[in-house]
Amino acid sequence: MNRHFDAVVIGAGQAGPTLAYRLSKAGRSVAVIERKLVGGTCVNTGCIPTKAMVASAYVAHMTRRAQEYGVLTAEPRVDMQKVWQRTRGISGQSHDNLEAWLRGLDNVTLLKGAARFESATTLRLGDEVIEAESIYINVGGRATVPAMPGVESVPFLTNSGMMDLKELPEHLIIIGGSYIGLEFGQMFRRFGSKVTIVERGDRLLPREDEDVSTAILELMRDEGIKVHLGAECIALGGAAGAISVKAEGDRSCEKAIGSHLLLAVGRRPNTDDLGLDKAGVAVNEHGYIQVDDFCRTSASNIWALGDCNGRGAFTHTAYNDFEIVAANLLDGDSRRISDRILAYSLFTDPPLARIGMTETEAKKSGHNVMVGIRPMTRVGRAVERGETTGFMKVVVDGANQMLLGAAIFGVNGDEAIHCLLDVMYAKVPYTVVSRAVHIHPTVAELLPTVLQSLRPAQ
Repeated sequence: MNRHFDAVVIGAGQAGPTLAYRLSKAGRSVAVIERKLVGGTCVNTGCIPTKAMVASAYVAHMTRRAQEYGVLTAEPRVDMQKVWQRTRGISGQSHDNLEAWLRGLDNVTLLKGAARFESATTLRLGDEVIEAESIYINVGGRATVPAMPGVESVPFLTNSGMMDLKELPEHLIIIGGSYIGLEFGQMFRRFGSKVTIVERGDRLLPREDEDVSTAILELMRDEGIKVHLGAECIALGGAAGAISVKAEGDRSCEKAIGSHLLLAVGRRPNTDDLGLDKAGVAVNEHGYIQVDDFCRTSASNIWALGDCNGRGAFTHTAYNDFEIVAANLLDGDSRRISDRILAYSLFTDPPLARIGMTETEAKKSGHNVMVGIRPMTRVGRAVERGETTGFMKVVVDGANQMLLGAAIFGVNGDEAIHCLLDVMYAKVPYTVVSRAVHIHPTVAELLPTVLQSLRPAQ
């Protein structure tokens, strides 16, 4: 059976559904093909459910601290079944609403199943052959399972499996000290689990400046999380409830035993089984689809958006990919991936928000680097809330007064940093912020002060 559409969107993650809507509004017939769950990683196993769990962990943490605020409470008891129900309820509602909206769109047909290319204009979906003039790939990514000794014989979890936990691990061991591992580590420590993080690098978050990595390490250890750095030759053994992790390089982690194991060592694109070679779509050595500045692949009628194109691994960059494609195809507006400024957050408590270059990157790029740093103890709102962990850091080019980047590790930093991000997009000097009058008492009110304290980088 052959079916014809003007356009096909493969994958209903962050970029796909809205692109289908725009194409349909332009009068095109559109098929959206989804092999699993509408909404992709963000809605089902990523941003939405994990941040719901972070919220539950924050409540447990603040309940333990209640006496500091003059509030008398008993020691909190975390009911993981109810945490799971709340989390799945929030995620499930987002999924259901998105799927219902997608199914209700005129000129859009939602098809379920795994699509494979047979040519640049033809896809096979089960017994059906789908033909289309233009095809948009939005298939996302999944957790990497490393080829370490023993991985095939022990039970383990990835970020997706963590969303199905209905019991509290006695001892959660996490392989990987990067963004996913740190969020889950703090979260489950606050729920009441023992947590051990095993990282083969010599510090956490190697893409960050060393002062940021050190501050995050201190946060983890202050909350009772054991962190092992420089742990090479990782090997796994044991069985469910007693999983061992052997790692040389850290004497205290030569043999750690935990009840549950989380592998948080990176992600890979879901491009293995698409038959991209038959469509003439080029990928790099890691499987990411190669695209130009407009998300177009090596096949002129095929675009790739979101995690699978390797040009950003975030929900907001995936959505921006949709905006770029729609702007160029439908609006006569030349938007580009290269216009985008790097911006992301680590959603620990407090969060780490990052934009643009690090100090290290700015130095290597040859800029006349100026740096301003202030601790969160200088922020009135943070002091009032009793949440003064962290600092603000800005990086500026002293020659032209342009902001190069910033890091805010502190309460509400993931919101306050947009003051600086918007100035970078506006391409105006940092003095626009340093001379601004911000509302007191807020976290963002310290930003002018930080920028007034610029000094040459050491």
